[in-house]
Amino acid sequence: MRVVVLLLVFILSLSARDNELYVYNWSEYMPKSILEDFSKDTGIKIRYFTYDSNEEMYKKVKSSKVTSYDIIFPSTYFISKMSREGLLAKIDKSKIPNYKNLDPKLLSNDFDPANDYSIPYLWGTTGITYNTAGVYGNIIDSWADLWDTRYKKSILLNDDMREVFGMTLKVLGYSTNSTDPEEIKEAYHKLLELKPNIKVYSSESQKQYYLDDEVQLGMSFNGEGFSAKKDDDNDKFLKLIFDGELSNEQEKKKLVYIYPSEGAIVWMDSLVISKKSKNIDNAHLFINYILKAEVAKSISQKLGYASPNTEAIELLSRSVTRNRTIYPNKEDLKNSEYQTDVGEALAIYTKYWEMLREE
Repeated sequence: MRVVVLLLVFILSLSARDNELYVYNWSEYMPKSILEDFSKDTGIKIRYFTYDSNEEMYKKVKSSKVTSYDIIFPSTYFISKMSREGLLAKIDKSKIPNYKNLDPKLLSNDFDPANDYSIPYLWGTTGITYNTAGVYGNIIDSWADLWDTRYKKSILLNDDMREVFGMTLKVLGYSTNSTDPEEIKEAYHKLLELKPNIKVYSSESQKQYYLDDEVQLGMSFNGEGFSAKKDDDNDKFLKLIFDGELSNEQEKKKLVYIYPSEGAIVWMDSLVISKKSKNIDNAHLFINYILKAEVAKSISQKLGYASPNTEAIELLSRSVTRNRTIYPNKEDLKNSEYQTDVGEALAIYTKYWEMLREE
């Protein structure tokens, strides 16, 4: 009898696991309604976890002996690193018919030439957001402007090691993907000069820091950046990026997102399947669902980031697709770079990042 009971419990546990999907994503990076609708359509229960940086995600995925995530959302340079280290499962595109909806121009990148391990989710840029009233009438057009001594305890930096160093390397005239120890060290010392101006490191709820006057300028993802000019297109965009009501004072703020002259940081976040996944079929179902035109459109519209899905873009209003904060043109992206895997130099970045945050 005891054997029968144990066998029944084992069978039930397998059945429960078959109806689950463990998703590990950036904070505030997936509308709750999308997860709920997927569960309604498939009967698969989503167990959802979040992280604030690629580094945090990587450490958890590599070291975790308890939770086996199924779907993860790494950025470009971590895809090549994780696939090389055997942390990602190869994707079966025959199980993803909506793969055809993706823009070919955003596929076959150096970090995953055949898209064997990654499916584009959203793409965007990291530039500068600033409060026009808080920068004393100055024109902000470069990363170097963040070092202005008038902005003491006034700036926000992304809580992202590679982006903070990438910005600084750009100011020094180097590549954001430098692997030269001396250049990285020089960037560290340049960042020490910036420390008096830094108010906060944050990669989440960035717009709220500006709206609450905690910071006046700083790094931001383009989906968090916005222009407060009172025109029809921008009023629609404000409604897109704010999932909620603004106070009268917040509505009056003139906040602008710009592409720095030294070059913005271009990024793409993708869906990948963990090598440890226990729900491979469910993971493929989820990816295919995310690539549905209506679903991809809803995600892009609610989060304010560019979609790699051509069918979804066709469904978006022209006020969105023509908004250069979301969809930059070639001039906006002049001097910009994708982040790439820096290999062994990552340890050098990490050393100086930890020193910077401790001092």
